[in-house]
Amino acid sequence: MTPPDTGREAPRPGRFQWHRTHPLAFDAAVAVCALAAILCGAVAGRHGPHGARLVGHPPEPATVVLAVLACAALVLRRRAPRTVLAVTGALTLVELVTATGHSRAPVAGTAVLALFTLAARTDRPTTWRVGVLTGVALTAAAMLNGPGPWYSQENLAIVAWTGMAAATGDAVRSRRAYVDAIRERAERAERTREEEAGRRVAEERMRIARELHDVVAHHIALVNVQAGVASHVMDTRPDQAKQALAHVREASRSALGELRATVGLLRQSDDPTAPTEPAPGLGVLAPLVDGFVRAGLPVDLQAPQSAQGLPASVDLTAYRIVQEALTNVRKHAGDGARAQVRIVRTGDALTVTVLDDGAGRAPVPRGRAADGGGEPGGGHGLIGMRERVQALRGTVVTGARPSGGFQVRATLPLHPARTEEAPL
Repeated sequence: MTPPDTGREAPRPGRFQWHRTHPLAFDAAVAVCALAAILCGAVAGRHGPHGARLVGHPPEPATVVLAVLACAALVLRRRAPRTVLAVTGALTLVELVTATGHSRAPVAGTAVLALFTLAARTDRPTTWRVGVLTGVALTAAAMLNGPGPWYSQENLAIVAWTGMAAATGDAVRSRRAYVDAIRERAERAERTREEEAGRRVAEERMRIARELHDVVAHHIALVNVQAGVASHVMDTRPDQAKQALAHVREASRSALGELRATVGLLRQSDDPTAPTEPAPGLGVLAPLVDGFVRAGLPVDLQAPQSAQGLPASVDLTAYRIVQEALTNVRKHAGDGARAQVRIVRTGDALTVTVLDDGAGRAPVPRGRAADGGGEPGGGHGLIGMRERVQALRGTVVTGARPSGGFQVRATLPLHPARTEEAPL
């Protein structure tokens, strides 16, 4: 996916992050600059008492060699910060002990840079332990071997510079850790959003699949039965065949209407062609049962007179449970079976029970086929039924009855706090 054009050029690593993409070259440049600063500091004239300027003297060759070696070690300061600090500190001690007053060079600057690098790449306790040890060692050597008094500015400057190097490096490390933590949280949040979006898409696909299964399985089962009746009596009883074909046409029209409503759920909310029909519920349970009765399945319906006050998700789920259970009875119980539908509403729950007497086939194969263990491709109906009930934090029990037949009993809570988003 192409990112949107914001009118601002994105930063290029080659222009703004050169020190990150070429760390060795950057450290070599820092080492060269440090060597130039040390040599300039060595040859520059110093101020004497009362502001009098003293004439500078060139450093001795041994001092220059020590400065070059110390600066050369800085090239590896990121790869081996402890070793580089030890090398620059040792070379600084040698320079402070061996150099005379007029030939001394600020080689201690290399140790300051190495201490800064170590502080920026390690933890705080190590930083302060090593920083105190470095500052005390270099300051003591300068005080004991310096040309001036022990409290001279040059000696006290070593303490100040080592302290600032340790503090600055620790601040850089803390800032870097803070930025990394923010970046990690942002990346984790992005991954979480993507996972959540994927989860919602998967749930939506499953919910639409359940809805399509319920609609298609119910209506196609009725169409299949009525078409079989029409084919059987076409020659002998044409009036009954015409009646069966009328039922087929009615069931097909209902199936197309519900499929159109289901597919319309995929449209945008502002689409003017999106369907506006309400979702089916217990208010249209009588026409559903009447369709099964016309298909040859006697159904004894016991339900409340009104479904008002039910949450929309509970109303739709109860309707789909009855629809799927009766469809399974018509498909698997065989001719001559009878079904009972009982819907009882209590204070905080709605109980839906669908029973059949098992007058057709044996109950065990029928139950296994309905639950996915018999016919190929079976089992989606009961699985979808359980998913609908679980989405509402309810319970469902399915299985063969001891006296024969099959039962489906679902308990749906009515309290809004316990229900989740309405299943399709």
